[in-house]
Amino acid sequence: MVAVAKHVSLALCLFIAAQPGRVAAFSFDDVIAQARTLSGTTQRLADSDLPKELLDLDYDQYRDIRFRPDRALWRDARLPFELMFFHPGFHYQRAVRIHEVTPAGVRDVQFSSNQFDYGKNSIDPTKLRAPGFAGFRVHYPLNAPGYKDEILTFLGASYFRALGKQQIYGISARGLAVDTALASGEEFPAFTEFWIERPNAGASQLTIYALLDSRRVTGAYRFVLKPGIDTLMEVSTRIFLREQVTKLGLAPLTSMYFFGENQPNATGTDFRPEVHDSDGLSIHSGTGEWIWRPLVNPKRLLVSSFALVNPFGFGMQQRDRRFSHYEDLESRFDKRPSVWVQPIGQWGAGRVELVQIPSPDETNDNIVAYWVPETLPPPRQMLTFDYRLSWQMDNAVRPAQSWVTQTRRGHAYRKSTDDSIDFVIDFEGPAFMKLAADAKVEPVVTGQNAEVREAIAYPNPIINGYRLALRVKRMDESKPVELRAFLRGPDSGAISETWSYLLPPS
Repeated sequence: MVAVAKHVSLALCLFIAAQPGRVAAFSFDDVIAQARTLSGTTQRLADSDLPKELLDLDYDQYRDIRFRPDRALWRDARLPFELMFFHPGFHYQRAVRIHEVTPAGVRDVQFSSNQFDYGKNSIDPTKLRAPGFAGFRVHYPLNAPGYKDEILTFLGASYFRALGKQQIYGISARGLAVDTALASGEEFPAFTEFWIERPNAGASQLTIYALLDSRRVTGAYRFVLKPGIDTLMEVSTRIFLREQVTKLGLAPLTSMYFFGENQPNATGTDFRPEVHDSDGLSIHSGTGEWIWRPLVNPKRLLVSSFALVNPFGFGMQQRDRRFSHYEDLESRFDKRPSVWVQPIGQWGAGRVELVQIPSPDETNDNIVAYWVPETLPPPRQMLTFDYRLSWQMDNAVRPAQSWVTQTRRGHAYRKSTDDSIDFVIDFEGPAFMKLAADAKVEPVVTGQNAEVREAIAYPNPIINGYRLALRVKRMDESKPVELRAFLRGPDSGAISETWSYLLPPS
């Protein structure tokens, strides 16, 4: 918890009567005011108030501490939403403050050890004290009317993740990314305080406010959660810089890619064909072009940028939904959500940045994507960005005409090998249903540091789509190869999204 927050006593503001006999209503403006005030001070982190027995918990011991469902907030009132809380400890050593917002005012949600079952841990709950919770999760009857599923979690720094119907946790979002993938090191802002509006009996959405803080940045956030087949989150962001940063990443998404179709498992000992939470980055540019960048697990840090003006959206997607491509009954990667970021209003000039980090296994989130605005305001001036997050599965956002369904590297049998690099790219979509049997479809391929030796597009009747067979030669082994390809229809216009691929230096 940030000690300086105590100097800005929001509680005083919350209970000042607007007129005699009435309590002043809490609003997003109150959180913005606190973030603005904090930006004029130096961040001061208090020492953790947790006892040593909580600080020393390992992963399995921490997971053995469970919130008691019968103590869920709003369960007694039989409201459609319920809140359950995470215990501080293990990696989550700084407690966050949580408040309930009601028409009568704002009240603290107090930590109590009797809210938790400590499992096999040697912890005496009667002697345990903690300044707050590590985070919280939201429950709602999403998949069946008689059971409230966990649909949203806030836990750790500014991380959160949500679920739509029949989805399983995978990709995460964050409030903010600061100086990601820079040699100077990344700064991780954290949500330090939450205010959650008590829903009414017929509510289908939940409003959450959050205060964000770090050494050089403060922020106010409003999340409006709308559960459904595709769960939506409308996010309002107000950022204040304490001092200038080199790179500010907005609407950051964090995922995992270990191996897949375009990068098979190198060890040959894993029975699973693919292991990833996302298989590509999708971008809908302000010009209307759709871009698809397949993900990789690189040997070295790999950072790519896509310069844009007023993008329509971007997201990390899990397009491959066939269980047979994963064969993992426990992890069910085929049910991991895609997440789409849709700007609300115009974002101006900037870039979508994709960061891919080497990972030796599937336990690391090694893929990050976010929006970097071209310019930032001076310290203490407000930066406003609003957007919508969609947690999707079968209804994932994609181009209207056609899209890439798989990228494979390698070639079939050859009598003799050469130094070329081969790709097979499949496209699927309504555009191909409209083509005459003798329609001419041409591949358009461009590249940097590459000689295109062969590019052939031909029908793929298995998916009622088209396949592009591409063979290129790297010109300079010490430089990366960047490739772009799309399909052109009989009227000379594009009938597919643009496939974009980056090969690092050898």
